[in-house]
Amino acid sequence: MLLEKLSYLLGLFCSLAAGTILQNGQVRITDYPDTKIDISSYDFQTYDANATELSYKGRWDSKKVSWWSAPGLVFGFTGDTVAITFGELTTDTTLIGYRIGGMDWTFEAKTPSLNPQTNVTAGATHLLASPSTPGINETFPINPLSFELRVTNWAYGVQIDKVHVAPGESLIKIPPHTGRTVEFIGDSLSAGMYTSYEGLSSFAYGVGAGLGDAEYYVTAYPGICVADQDCWGNPRGQVHQWFYASDTSWRAAQIWGDEPEPWAFEKQETTPDIVIINLGTNDNNAANNVSTETYVDAYKKLIQGVHGKYPKAQVIVMQLWMGFYSYGNSYQQTLGYEQELKDIVSYFNSDEYLSAPTTWDGTTNTTTVLDAPSESFVHYFSTKGIMQHNDIGPQWHPTDVGAIKVASHLTQFIKLTFGWELVATGPEIFHETLYWNDQQNY
Repeated sequence: MLLEKLSYLLGLFCSLAAGTILQNGQVRITDYPDTKIDISSYDFQTYDANATELSYKGRWDSKKVSWWSAPGLVFGFTGDTVAITFGELTTDTTLIGYRIGGMDWTFEAKTPSLNPQTNVTAGATHLLASPSTPGINETFPINPLSFELRVTNWAYGVQIDKVHVAPGESLIKIPPHTGRTVEFIGDSLSAGMYTSYEGLSSFAYGVGAGLGDAEYYVTAYPGICVADQDCWGNPRGQVHQWFYASDTSWRAAQIWGDEPEPWAFEKQETTPDIVIINLGTNDNNAANNVSTETYVDAYKKLIQGVHGKYPKAQVIVMQLWMGFYSYGNSYQQTLGYEQELKDIVSYFNSDEYLSAPTTWDGTTNTTTVLDAPSESFVHYFSTKGIMQHNDIGPQWHPTDVGAIKVASHLTQFIKLTFGWELVATGPEIFHETLYWNDQQNY
């Protein structure tokens, strides 16, 4: 009986946590719309998931299943209606954010017994834009109207089956941004683990979306090492998995088994101009038993792989932050692999590498890169002094405020280093961070 009760309580907790936004252990009050509809009651103009008008952002496999962190779907449309039918490979209770243009994010997730919400359901159709949706009928509309969807849970995903608009209306291709594409390769810190909206509260998303007219991909998954070994249940490391469409989650094993689908780099809408790597927190944990030599070798191979796939990309190596510890009557930031990362940066900017650069294909082979860089292309970003001890949550990950701090500093680093101007002058980036006090007497 006790075991059954514990199992019940655990199941109840997991069910609640799957779609509930928590802040400091308390449920955040939300009021998201119930969008699930009976499609037989509607008359739609319908497009298949492989319609050329649809732009998939981040990594989606050939089955149109989303992977990694904050993958998106963007398209233009005419009329005032958008509905999406999710395929059977959708994970029920996946949290998605969606919006028209640069309006505030609206979310769709299951919060049992708390709000009149529904979950994104496998095989179901959800009406995500209607005449009453903010941004549809504005006095000065931006034509064509654009729709954006992002999957915010790092462990869950959706499958796109069909996209619907009103009868007689159509989808319109939104051209991708060119010349400003950023890819993040990381672990839980980049994926947004423990922040309010996970992928849509991460520092990586904050940089990508905050730049404005830029494309961004967040190829990150919690617990993963750069070394190619099991780390916290991830069977492979980023030195291998980065070359594949799917991440290292349990659902990837269910869908793809032992033969994951290679990522089609040549089919990406844009090629990253900057690749930002934040890896090593899990390698540095004694529980995973990764030697320093193995870490350095894997990190170098990953950069070689990035250079092979994106010969013209600049690479940013992020200094690791490992939380804080008490030091006298204050605190100190814990660091990991500090000198090793600086040495890796120096190696790739040395004549030794620049004169005969090699690449890595994720398995065992190295080949010479024909398009050799003419100058240094790997940069070091220091995280010292950006966050203080209260910007790290109890589970050793940045709070929402901590993530915003990192995003802000990293964005300025990109601006100062590469001359990228900041052009996002209004669209919401981080949701529900508008706090203020207008009481003078209290």
